[in-house]
Amino acid sequence: MYVAWRDLRFARGRFALIGAVVALITLLVGFLSGLTGGLAAQNVSAVLALPGDTLVLQPVGGATATFADSRIDDATVAAWRSADGVRAVTPVGIAQTRAEGPGSGGGVALFGADTASAPPRDDEVTLSAGAATALGAAAGDDVTIAGSRYRVAGVGGDAWYSHTPVVSMTASAWAGIDRRLGGAGLPTVLAVSGDADWSAVATETGTTASTPLSSLTALPTFRSEIGSLALMIAMLFAVSALVVGAFFTVWTMQRAGDVAVLKALGASTPALLRDALGQALVVLAAGVGVGIALTAGLGALADGALPFVLSPLTTLAPALVMIALGVLGAAVSLRIVTASDPLTALGSTR
Repeated sequence: MYVAWRDLRFARGRFALIGAVVALITLLVGFLSGLTGGLAAQNVSAVLALPGDTLVLQPVGGATATFADSRIDDATVAAWRSADGVRAVTPVGIAQTRAEGPGSGGGVALFGADTASAPPRDDEVTLSAGAATALGAAAGDDVTIAGSRYRVAGVGGDAWYSHTPVVSMTASAWAGIDRRLGGAGLPTVLAVSGDADWSAVATETGTTASTPLSSLTALPTFRSEIGSLALMIAMLFAVSALVVGAFFTVWTMQRAGDVAVLKALGASTPALLRDALGQALVVLAAGVGVGIALTAGLGALADGALPFVLSPLTTLAPALVMIALGVLGAAVSLRIVTASDPLTALGSTR
């Protein structure tokens, strides 16, 4: 990589410029990835935490099943419980409303189920960390939901549903609130575990069964939100490949004479290709490294102020994709290296 290092040393300004561009694009991709992860967690973390390995929803009127419309009656619950291979069925009710606490009020998502995370009594609730902060409540305080007062039995983990913090209660208490809100008091989803033929049971009961991860598409807000952010990330990846490819194509064209001289002196084409790709890899690694460092720093500062997730999936994964796409873009310029004629260096075209 003698020629590549020489170029990096004597054309520091040009390479610093492309490195800065790569760093800024990496910063945008990394920050958007962290923001996407944070928004996704505030949208679906409570759904992913439901017990069981399969979630069952009830379509309404032939439409696609969604968490907003699904209502599962007692006959369907009984059919699932009696199906072969089903070990456990937990009906879960989900509703969104407003709650008032000793500190303030705000929107909450009510999850009603008879599970270990639910309070032991109907007149008690368990608040997620977000709900406790939004309502200014702690264990032992009273909160008001749909005109009824409930004592806070405890504060649990950080669970969210459609960007509202979760309040857990018993199934019977949830059914009462749902009726007061205009619903039928029927559970929204069944959390099922076992080794049954899920498709067959779902067909027999007129329901849909999917893994918790696959069921996230039944949240319309999740589809639109994550789809938009993912499109922006994909476009930034494409821009990075085009920018890096264009830069190294122009740069390689400018040094086509040097490449021809090296070939005339006996340099092999594979060695020149390694030289060109190595140069691109150095610039990309430096730019991406700076961008990821800035992302980590800004992400740490934004913690609490924004729904931001700082993890290998939102930092290292985008960095590796950026480097791979950058090298792919730089590979476009290799045609100039392979097609360079040594006779050019000897003046045959002059």
